[in-house]
Amino acid sequence: MSTNSTPSTVAPLRVAVLVGSTREGRFAPVVTRWLSGQLGQRADLRTDVIDLVETPLPTVFPAFGEEPAPGTEEALALVSPRLAAADAFILVTPEYNHSFPASLKNAIDWHNAEWHGKPVAFVSYGGLSGGLRAVEQLRIVLAELNAMTVRNTVSFHNSWGAFGEDARVDDPAVDAAAKAMLDQLTWWAQALRDARSLRPYAA
Repeated sequence: MSTNSTPSTVAPLRVAVLVGSTREGRFAPVVTRWLSGQLGQRADLRTDVIDLVETPLPTVFPAFGEEPAPGTEEALALVSPRLAAADAFILVTPEYNHSFPASLKNAIDWHNAEWHGKPVAFVSYGGLSGGLRAVEQLRIVLAELNAMTVRNTVSFHNSWGAFGEDARVDDPAVDAAAKAMLDQLTWWAQALRDARSLRPYAA
């Protein structure tokens, strides 16, 4: 008789979606609405959308040994616990000058342990490049923070013409790309959550 047992239920994975653009007239809410629809189809995932317009973070870091500016702790309290609770991340980013927004870099830099031993996926958008150059630079940054970026991404080239009403995208290839990305993210999130439950990540 086998002594192996499998839990009857597995807690859904918590995915934090970080909306990186804060520019006036940004296209990010359309892309994020589409992504939320994709995530909503997954019973194994729970989504927390963190919009940096709604939860702005300070842009001035204290010098070593100095106290943070007034209001810093309050601003971080709206974001940091949500990143810490996440099992995985999806960064929604445009491409600005062959790179990603300063607001997204700022949010990344205010945190450290929150990224450790967790997977990150990307949904990018832009012109001809579809934001892929921003994604490649983000991979380098997140590697320094001990995060694991998944291979598959979703990128919207000439994104302003890719979406219909209600952030709909009538392209089976996009749905297939989203599924492949979320499947990879889920695999890594489950594996790394199990690993972190056994022992702390060795940063």
